[in-house]
Amino acid sequence: MGSLANRAVALVVVAIILTALLVTVAGFLLSRSELEQQARNQVETIATLIAGELDDKLALRLEALNHVAQNLTMSGDVLNTRARILIRRQTALEHLFDAVYLIDENGLVIAENPEDYRQAGLDVSNREYFQRISSTLTPVISEPYISHYQEKPAIMVAAPIFDHRQRFIGVIGGAIALDGNNFLDQFINIRIGTTGYLGVATRSGFVVVDQRDHQPMAPVRVANPVLRDAMEGFEGTLETRNSNGEKTIMSVQQLTQVPWFVSASWPAREALAPITRTVDAFVWILLLVILLIAPVALWRFRRLMAPLKTLGIQIRERHLGMRSDPVDVAGGKEIRQVAEIFNTVTDERDEVLVSLAEREAFFRSLTQSAPIGIVQTDVLGRIEFANPAFEAIVGKPAEDLTYSYLADRVDSADRQEAIAGWKNAIRSQSVFRGRLRLAAPDRVIWADVMTAAIQTPEKALGTITVVRDISHELEVEEALKTEQQRAETILRVLQEGVLMVDVEGVIRFANDAACRLLGIEGECVLRNFFQLVTIETEERELTAQEFLSGDDLDSLYVTLRNSLGVPFPIDLTMLHIRQGREDERLVFVLRDDSDRRRQEERLSWEATHDSLTHLLNRRAFNASLVRCLGEAGRQEARSVLMLIDLDYFKPVNDEGGHLLGDDLLKRLAELFKESVRQSDTVARLGGDEFGIILPACGMARAQALAERIRADVEALRIEHDGRSFGVTTSIGLTELTPEDSGPREVMARADEGSYIAKSRGRNTVVVVPSPPAG
Repeated sequence: MGSLANRAVALVVVAIILTALLVTVAGFLLSRSELEQQARNQVETIATLIAGELDDKLALRLEALNHVAQNLTMSGDVLNTRARILIRRQTALEHLFDAVYLIDENGLVIAENPEDYRQAGLDVSNREYFQRISSTLTPVISEPYISHYQEKPAIMVAAPIFDHRQRFIGVIGGAIALDGNNFLDQFINIRIGTTGYLGVATRSGFVVVDQRDHQPMAPVRVANPVLRDAMEGFEGTLETRNSNGEKTIMSVQQLTQVPWFVSASWPAREALAPITRTVDAFVWILLLVILLIAPVALWRFRRLMAPLKTLGIQIRERHLGMRSDPVDVAGGKEIRQVAEIFNTVTDERDEVLVSLAEREAFFRSLTQSAPIGIVQTDVLGRIEFANPAFEAIVGKPAEDLTYSYLADRVDSADRQEAIAGWKNAIRSQSVFRGRLRLAAPDRVIWADVMTAAIQTPEKALGTITVVRDISHELEVEEALKTEQQRAETILRVLQEGVLMVDVEGVIRFANDAACRLLGIEGECVLRNFFQLVTIETEERELTAQEFLSGDDLDSLYVTLRNSLGVPFPIDLTMLHIRQGREDERLVFVLRDDSDRRRQEERLSWEATHDSLTHLLNRRAFNASLVRCLGEAGRQEARSVLMLIDLDYFKPVNDEGGHLLGDDLLKRLAELFKESVRQSDTVARLGGDEFGIILPACGMARAQALAERIRADVEALRIEHDGRSFGVTTSIGLTELTPEDSGPREVMARADEGSYIAKSRGRNTVVVVPSPPAG
């Protein structure tokens, strides 16, 4: 190594190796970061597109069903009578759904298309979608469920149907099979690379579509933290590990139409495979270059030592930009080698500068289209760059934001905390994360904020801040908390007995209600369920083996005789969990049927009676009127309809208060009931309007009765706070004839009589004759 040529050769080889390693490491890190970001963007874009398309398709189907429901305005009887014809006319829905159903107000399927689904007469009142739509009276998209037909997973898109009085009379629903040939099946064919996969799941924890195992309604793998967060409303792109422990890039996008989310996953080994292959190729090329250059450099360096001054001049000219061509001097191989190295380094520098410029342009383009706010500030906190997403969040254009202080965009209540956090991030070279309120022109916005310092080893250059609007997420979280509290309250007061047993019959879980039904004081876990009770139908006793090997049971009415020999009429439901496996479990739900019967009787009474006066309501009154009309042709004396409209009732409510008005209505109800026969029908039709049906009464007796009621009401007074309150009545009478087409015609005549009575000064009885027989 005493020779300058040998030292130069060694130096050249070492320089090439170090330069190549530096370029390799830098290129590897930069390329890996860029490739990883591109992979994240690609996965996120696919998840966003799929989520958007799913939302569009679900919205289309929901809107189509709602449009059809609005065009089905008719009475409930007409809907039941023409159900099959109506459902066949909805040809447009056949292309949107696997099956279309018409369901009456009680939850019974009255028609379906296609008819080979054989669902007519099926009771779906216990389905989640029917309970939601009958309580909210708005269109819904259901959670996934197992359909009664072929027991396959499906979802139901449903809309309520109302009659002309906007009364709920039924539901039109479209079923979409999760494993059928429909728009959900199209997503199975979308691939991410070779090993990437897509999935659609509900926030309640069930798979809708999964490209890997194609098992709809399978539980979501909550062991994956990204999926677990997605079920809580998380949306974004993160690195995680799949069920095989393999590093994976996963993007989650929430749907707006339904509480579902789309997950797109791409194994990192495939996503980053190009950079690995590039590094391997570069290493082999580097070894080949070294093997070729080292002997050539040793041979040429001894002969080409050119004048160093000429070389220096050319290098200086190239450095100052006075020379655009590469340095080219004659001389020994040492000088030529230096010239070649200089030219190589210069070219690489130009390439790096071009690459940096391209990356900066790429960063600018990426931030412009990013869905979250991105803000760059100087060390004083003045905004140098803000992307459109941040402009939209704070409601200010870029020209108003540039060179203004970022802290001014924070609500005054959180401003000091934000400033302190940003200063600490710059000082400690850490990342500040916080949840802040941002001041917008017309509202306050909650945002997740993350700030990191931009700095070199010598000094800080500023900060980069990422802002995500979470106002809607907080509203959703609050709604979810409310729903969770409601569910917990329901569970605390649940009266049904619920227990779970293993294949040996040993009780693994039981609530207090179940233990009471079994006749056990205290804890009944680890006792044998089938040894404690006998379960009998009307025909025979059911055995433990029948439960284990049979299908799920839904609302089977049985008699349960507990360990004390006490019999209970039970509505029994039994479900298999993990059927056929060693850890199979049976879940029994035991409902005391006597309570249900009493509840049905109470509900039946409430459905036909007015809660204040305990008189019949309008629905029961109309039913009685229809029956009476049907008997009109067989009666010697005509039946009479009496409509009573109270006069001056509003001043009683306004001046005496609603409690006084309610008391007056109850006294009037007692007066009406005491004035008529046992066979007569008295009802409160709504507000201050009452109706009386007088079967086979005759108009003369009915008119005398109406005059007596009018006089008794006029005489009724209530004393309150030193004042006397009372009302009078405007009464319309009309006969029921065989020629009447229905209750509406008779009601219209009687109503006309009450209006005429009011026009004559109120406190009057008016008889409206029936039209002559035609």
